[in-house]
Amino acid sequence: MDKVQAFGKNISYALILCPPVIVSLELTEFCSGNSASFSPFAQRTQQYVKEQLGQVEDKTQLPSDYIELEKRVDALKQVHQKMLQVTSQYSNEAYDYPPNIRESFNDLGRTITEKVHLLSTATSPTEAQAALTAPPTAKPQPKTFSHAIARASLTSSQLLQHQHTGAGEDPLATALEKYALASERVGEARLSQDAQIQHRFLAGWNTTLNTNLMFATRARKNVENSRLMLDAAKAKAKAGPGWSLPGQGRKEGVEHDESQMGEEARVEVEQAEDEFVGQTEEAAGVMKNVLDTPEPLRNLADLIAAQLEYHKKAYEILSELAPVIDGLQVEQEVGRHQFFSALD
Repeated sequence: MDKVQAFGKNISYALILCPPVIVSLELTEFCSGNSASFSPFAQRTQQYVKEQLGQVEDKTQLPSDYIELEKRVDALKQVHQKMLQVTSQYSNEAYDYPPNIRESFNDLGRTITEKVHLLSTATSPTEAQAALTAPPTAKPQPKTFSHAIARASLTSSQLLQHQHTGAGEDPLATALEKYALASERVGEARLSQDAQIQHRFLAGWNTTLNTNLMFATRARKNVENSRLMLDAAKAKAKAGPGWSLPGQGRKEGVEHDESQMGEEARVEVEQAEDEFVGQTEEAAGVMKNVLDTPEPLRNLADLIAAQLEYHKKAYEILSELAPVIDGLQVEQEVGRHQFFSALD
């Protein structure tokens, strides 16, 4: 009963002073049903509460190299969180889709290539309109900026073509149709880029954050637990046989010399020191492994490679289109010049 009362007091102190993650982990350990874990839990909690209340003079210090590793790991974790907060948008197809436009289900029904093919076989304005609003053959078309430009360009081309009464085709309508086809290809290249980034960058960085860095966090928690146990053992040894948990009371009539430690207390401190050293070395190894792994840099290189491939593809597509549009412009200007020359 005394132990339960002591446990209750420690829980009360812990809930007030301890970070939620520490309380959660400690409660999990206590509630696991292992009675042997009760005493370590109580000792760690008591030691932590004393430290938070400023009642501890001597606190075991971690090696400076270890503290430096902790700082580097914390920085690496922040880098992953910040980068993923932005680059996770590559998993959202419509991240560059204009929010101000409204496209219907029929607008998204078929690809630009399919619509152009249907338009080429249309023999009347009604058939042309039916081609533009043909029901979908598969899933709706992508909502990307380039795809939206492609759909707007093709619709605009047909609006001009329907009102064109002269010989041949309207040059602007022709240019818009070609631009629509090119824009769709650029949009497909962007989707290919996104898929590569999701697979080669986002997956890798999420694994590092949620697995490797999590292992490091758990290892550091074990170090902190072992450090609390060591300092609790030192405090117990220093207090002598009269040491007790809160609520248990000190045994009366017990004389002890605070400068001497009993054999049992000395063994307990030595065991706690060994555990602390072992946990510290293990955590240092885990953190070094996380910091030295080449995966984050390799994943970043893959991200850049995917972006480069996309922009290179877009450049090639538009480079093919630009002289064609320039040619249509020249033809229109020549025709206009000839028209006005004939009038003169």
